[in-house]
Amino acid sequence: MKKRHLKAIFAMFLLAGGVLAGCSNAEKTATTGKQEETKTEKTKQTEEGKQEINYGEAFKEAVTELAKANEGQNVDFDKVMAIYTTKLQPLVQKRDAELQETVDQHLTTALNAGKDGSIDKVVVEQIFDKLMQKVFYTTIKQEFTEIEENWNNKDAVKEEVEEAKEFYKILQPTVEKRDAAYGTTLVDTINGGFSEIESAVEKGDTLAFALGKQVIDKTLMKTFYLATGALPYGYATKAAAEAKKNEEKAKVGQAEGWAFYQSIYPYMKKYAAAEADYILKQFDLQTDVKTLDPAAVNKAFVRGLTKVALNEYEESEESWGQDKSVVTALEGALFIDMIGSDIKTLLGDQAFTTLNDQVQKYLEAAKAKNKEEGKNLLEQIKATLQTVVEKAK
Repeated sequence: MKKRHLKAIFAMFLLAGGVLAGCSNAEKTATTGKQEETKTEKTKQTEEGKQEINYGEAFKEAVTELAKANEGQNVDFDKVMAIYTTKLQPLVQKRDAELQETVDQHLTTALNAGKDGSIDKVVVEQIFDKLMQKVFYTTIKQEFTEIEENWNNKDAVKEEVEEAKEFYKILQPTVEKRDAAYGTTLVDTINGGFSEIESAVEKGDTLAFALGKQVIDKTLMKTFYLATGALPYGYATKAAAEAKKNEEKAKVGQAEGWAFYQSIYPYMKKYAAAEADYILKQFDLQTDVKTLDPAAVNKAFVRGLTKVALNEYEESEESWGQDKSVVTALEGALFIDMIGSDIKTLLGDQAFTTLNDQVQKYLEAAKAKNKEEGKNLLEQIKATLQTVVEKAK
């Protein structure tokens, strides 16, 4: 690997992706103008044959070609570029426009650098693979947004649900891999979320849809956390261990961590900027991989995601009596679940069990609009979460 060239190209990625720091959560902050633009784009896209593009097959074909690098074989970058530009790039560019991101530039830069040899081809494969997974993840979120916009058109909504499920199928192997490594049941949870959504559509239950959507979204975020900063199988741990034996292979793991982290970074940056930026710098290929500290990365994740949970509970309290209070109460619970094993390690089994019980009771209180009970529970939840933040320093 040509380290100097690799670092220079990666610096270009970071410069081009500077807007990530100001990226907003589309489902919470998208403007009406962007929503209308998205509707128009979607109609045109359907008319022009969106259904004819099998994104999963195109992605698989491109990654299969790129994966030849792992066996020391030549990679046909012209073939990959042709697949990308004709089948995948329009989708990437739409998400970039909506989220004010530069994933297309990252992907194009990586493929060109792989072709001219300025980036190790194995690194290119990982950047392409993980950044495209981010695009499929944000596309699922966009499908959910469009379901809300078209809620009164049941046929259109059912079609959007099916499209979201198709994009999830592309990500499912990544989810299954985490389940196998950590003994989790993420696949079952996501399937349950889709079942909840389908039932909500049939019943016209907007709150049930919103809750099912959050289960899917945050479980996918948990997948990306387990892949990057969780102990002991995240890429931070893998890269740090590999750095003791083979620095070039370790750089590949560092790149994988960076690319996967892009799916979490914008959300965490909004509520826990210091932690979000610290993790980003650790995965930055300009950072000496031998100095990558998986324990520190893990603690930063725990502090950051706990701060996100605290913010969700603040929103729940502020919107008490509204559906939003219930939705954000669930989001808080899901962020706690995201780092559940870490909290258990920090506080002990009994304290974690108590926290989970309080979280569930608070969600029920929000649904029932029992303000007094909710207030008492929220004080206890917040106190425990603040303790987590302190212990994770």
